[in-house]
Amino acid sequence: MNRETLPYRPCAGFMLINAEGLVFVGQRIDPSAHGFWQMPQGGIDQGEDVRAAALRELEEETGIGAHLVEVIAPASRTIAYDLPDELLGKVWKGKYRGQEQHWFLGRFLGTDANIDLNAHEPAEFNEWRWIAPGLLPEVIVPFKRDVYEAVLAEFRDLI
Repeated sequence: MNRETLPYRPCAGFMLINAEGLVFVGQRIDPSAHGFWQMPQGGIDQGEDVRAAALRELEEETGIGAHLVEVIAPASRTIAYDLPDELLGKVWKGKYRGQEQHWFLGRFLGTDANIDLNAHEPAEFNEWRWIAPGLLPEVIVPFKRDVYEAVLAEFRDLI
């Protein structure tokens, strides 16, 4: 498989902050990612608006509807990452080399009782928590660390 000939998968992600300035992260159910945490994110459907995709992914993965979110800002650019060699050809049916992500920052207007990891089948996360933004690069799977550092740099002054 030639990495250079594969496209990036279009993706949207959402950095959700609460009133205390902490960021929502979920622990993926996927056994290969056990012990790692991530912000809600996922693929963009063909023809789907990127903001709509980010809000859809947020709702599917957390149960938090758009009415409980104030979108603060989109990132100024897309942020891409490549899959490590051991995952290339194994995820997303081998169609992509990695993801090109569109990130959004938003404030959570609800309460923790509004969070429902089983709102959509199949569930993506088995646990969730609020963490300090600076901890994001430490909790994500290592090959996405640069992405989380870039997202932090984009939104740091707005959190």
